[in-house]
This record gives sequence, structure tokens and C-alpha cells, in this order.
Amino acid sequence: MLTPAFELSQDRDFLTVAIRVPHARVSEFDVYFEGVDFKFYAKPYFLRLTLPGRIVENGSEQGSYDADKGIFTIRLPKETPGQHFEGLNMLTALLAPRKSRSAKPLVEEIGASGVSEEGADDEDSDFDWEIEQTPYEEVSESALQSQCHYGFGNLRAGVVQRLQDELSEVIDIKDPDFTPLTERRQKRLAAELAKFDPDHYLADFFEDEAVEQILKYNPWWNDAHAEMMASLEQSQEHGDDAVLVSFSEEEKFQLRKFVNKSYLLDKTAHCQVYYSLVDILLAYCYEIRVTEGEHNVESAWTIRKLSPTLCWFETWTDVHEILVSFGRRVLCYPLYRHFKLVMKAYRDTIKILQLGKSAVLKCLLDVHKIFQENDPAYILNDLYISDYCVWIQKAKSKKLSALAEALNVVSLSKAQLGLELPELEAAALLVQEEEAAREAAQRRPTQRAPGSSPEPSDSDSTTSSDTEDPASEPEELVGTQPSLLTSLQDPLLEEDSALLIQDSGLCRNMASQGHEVSQGQTLAPTRAPLIEEVGEQLRTILQVSTPPGVNAGSPSSMRDGEERGQVPCD
Repeated sequence: MLTPAFELSQDRDFLTVAIRVPHARVSEFDVYFEGVDFKFYAKPYFLRLTLPGRIVENGSEQGSYDADKGIFTIRLPKETPGQHFEGLNMLTALLAPRKSRSAKPLVEEIGASGVSEEGADDEDSDFDWEIEQTPYEEVSESALQSQCHYGFGNLRAGVVQRLQDELSEVIDIKDPDFTPLTERRQKRLAAELAKFDPDHYLADFFEDEAVEQILKYNPWWNDAHAEMMASLEQSQEHGDDAVLVSFSEEEKFQLRKFVNKSYLLDKTAHCQVYYSLVDILLAYCYEIRVTEGEHNVESAWTIRKLSPTLCWFETWTDVHEILVSFGRRVLCYPLYRHFKLVMKAYRDTIKILQLGKSAVLKCLLDVHKIFQENDPAYILNDLYISDYCVWIQKAKSKKLSALAEALNVVSLSKAQLGLELPELEAAALLVQEEEAAREAAQRRPTQRAPGSSPEPSDSDSTTSSDTEDPASEPEELVGTQPSLLTSLQDPLLEEDSALLIQDSGLCRNMASQGHEVSQGQTLAPTRAPLIEEVGEQLRTILQVSTPPGVNAGSPSSMRDGEERGQVPCD
């Protein structure tokens, strides 16, 4: 037999059951309903539901069949008109047989202090969120090994030892079957401190444009929460969360595939289930924000990495330490590491819990799908998420509201994360201010003392040198060979001579033996026709320096000058 797709809705007087049975033999179908039982058969489909309220057969029931869509629609009158049936979208719970909802489990722990969720817990009793503390007692090694449990409600043990190769890529803890809870926490805190990168954190702290864009994203639960708050203000009554949160056909198919279970949870394990749920929802809310609802290949890694429940098999004693752990991991592992993202995920989680178990179930189904599509992470579905999807359908809405309230009154600051964030930010701001002051000083013009003369600039030096007295030019040109002078030297002079041309005259400037002649001194020249012609054309003062290493007054230079018809001045 096949379980068909179905959907339940209600109004004040009727419960409506829509059953999709394509290709069924509609000529042969049976419908049975009485009290909380509902059965439907149309070969090859069979559906049995245990309803959350009682229905009655009084002649007002109706039925129809849409042949195009293959949907049976059956309207059943409520035994008590106006009664509101809760949990009509909890399909897995509705599929459970009636006897499993109240019968005791076939296997029961003798002396167990707790009961299952659907057992003796009173709906009207206040739930105490404080863990009972007992004095420390030294335990033996064998007792320590028996405490190394994990999974949903800490009901699993020995699984990782059998799947060590697969889980090594999924979880951070090594050998959890033999690692006590206290040692798990110590190793987790040490790993977070080693992973924390101050440079990465400060980069996101100062350059937060991408983070601000992420914070503007509007997830689906914001609109649902706003609608719920508006309805509360108008009627002062909490409406049906199924109206605010709807499931897609794919999500309904997921719900029908789950196997209904009952869980033996004592009070401590019961609290752990709720606390771990908060931890998983925080990681999920962060993932939804940074991807803006579009999951990617890193989504499974992000959720399990930010949730110590999933990657360290961590357990909790209060909601504050859950927030602290989540904040530390957000600032150590993912791409965007900003404290504003921690607080945003915290507020998102409160909204989801306030919306009720339908919203929580919708989030868990999404996490289940993400892990199922990731090869190593699917094992976390077997350890945690699948059980959560079944358990949450039977959870008490009042306890979820109490958990949201407990989470809402908790505060979180950067100093509580244990990463020295305030000191780190203060030091970075101080360095930033010093750099800004240094840059401002470099851009500010130099101030002169009163009465002091300004220093000459390069342009002033150039101008003054250009306007100096021509008589000073020979001294400035000593030891240089300008290109114009070189072109005049080549046909007239040898490299070892120094000539002075002044007022159409050319004479030798050198120190001969027995004569001390000062540089730049004008001597009585012996004119040559060629030299006179050159002197008349130049009408300027040029001094030609002797190349280094050549003595201007050496005999060889004097002899060369005499051969060219030039004689030294007396």
C-alpha cells in the first residue's frame, strides 16, 4: 500500500482532508471516521490518521473528487463546533497509530526518573530551565566511558567508532566515544582560541560594507513574526501557527517519509534536547543570512561548524553559554566574522521560537535537506536532525514559548566571549587615529617663524643663477664641458689646453714653469687670424677646462700650442 499525499485544514465547524490519489480506482474507495480516527482506502492507496480533535458523523459530512487533479476532498464535522485543532501540519505525528500516542514503551528503564515528551509532562505546569546540580564525585574509568554519549537526547554511543572514516570530515572531536563531556569542552575552547585571527576580525570590523548588506536581508520568518504580532495586538490571542507557516510539497513529502518514534527522556536529557535545538537554530539563522536564503556548497559546513552540538557533541546547562559558544565560533570560523551577525542570528532564533513548532519544524526540514545532499554530513541527520523533526511535532508549544522567553532575557557582550575584543578594537582605533594625525601633518604646509626669510625654492635658485653677473659664469663652468663648448673646442684646441676668450681675444690659461697664473686671469694675447674671427663671432666669455689627469702647464701641451701658432702671454 502507498501512503498518499494529504493536507488538513479547518474552519469553525469542519475539518477538511484533501487526499491526492492519482491513477487510483475511484470507483472503489472507502472512508471511515469516528472520534479521532480517520481511514481512507482507494487502491493502491491507504491513509490512516490520528486526529488532534474529535469528529462526528451527523449527516453534514461532504465529499468530492477532482478527476483532473486526482484529489479527494472530504469535509468532516467537528464534534464540538468552534474547537480549534492544533498541529494539523504535523504530518508525521498524524500518521502515527493511535495506540502509540498513549501506550507505554515496550522497553522501559527500571528506575528512570524521567518520561517521554508525550507522557506524564503536564501541559499546564511551568518548565524549569535550570539544570539540577549535584556535588562532584570521583568516578572510575569504566564509569567515564559509560558517560560518553551523544546524539539526540544523548541516546547514542559507539556510532562514531564504527564510522570513524566518514565522521572525521564532519565533526571536530576525535574519538567522542571515549571523551568525557568536560574534556570535549576544554578541547573545543582551546581549538577556538587557536583559530581566532585578530587581523580577520579587525578587517571585518572596519570594512563592514558586506556585513551591513547581509544584515538588511529579510528572511521568511520576519514577515510571519510581524503578522503574528499584529494579530496579537488585535485579538490578544495567539493564532494557529499553521496559518502563519506553510509547508511546500517537498517538505510535506519529507514529513511523510519520517518514521514515528517515541523517546525515553529524563528531565536532564529533556532540557538538553531543547538547548541543543537553540544551538542548531542559531547556526541555521546565520547560514540563511549570509547566503540570503540561497544555499551553496558551503552551507552544510557552515551549519555544523557553528553548532558545537553537531561538531563537538557538546551539552549545555543554560542558554547563556550557548550564546557565548555561538558568538566565539562566528568570530573564528566563517567568512564573515562580525559581532552584529551574532546578535542578528540571536534575534532571528527568538522569532522562530515565538512562531511555534511549525516554524521550528520548517527550519529543521531545511537543515535535514542540506545535510542529506552533502555526502559526509548526512550522518548528522541520523544522529540529530531526523529525530528532531519527529520529536518537535509532539513538543509542547508552551515550552517553546518559555524557551523563547528565557532566551530573550539573556544579554551578550563582546567581553563575555573571552577573545579580548574590546582591547583589540581599542588598540586598532588608537593606531588608526595616529596614522590619520600623521597624514594630516604631512599635508599641512610648513609654518615659518616671524621675521625669518623663506628658503629659496628650486625655481628661485634657477632664476637667480640665470640672472647672475656674467663675470661669475667662468667660475661656475669650471670642470664642465657643455656640448656647445665641446663643438667649438674640437677644431681649435687640444684636450690638454685651457683657453680664455674675452673681447675677441684668445689666450692660454695655464701655469708654466716659473710662472704662477691664476685661473680666469686675462693675459696679453698673440692673436691669430682664425682665432680673431672666432672671438669676434662669440662675443662672450667661455672657459674651457682641462680634462682630468692632464696638466695644463706640461711641456707637451705647450709644445702643441706652439705648433698651432699660439704662444703663451707674457
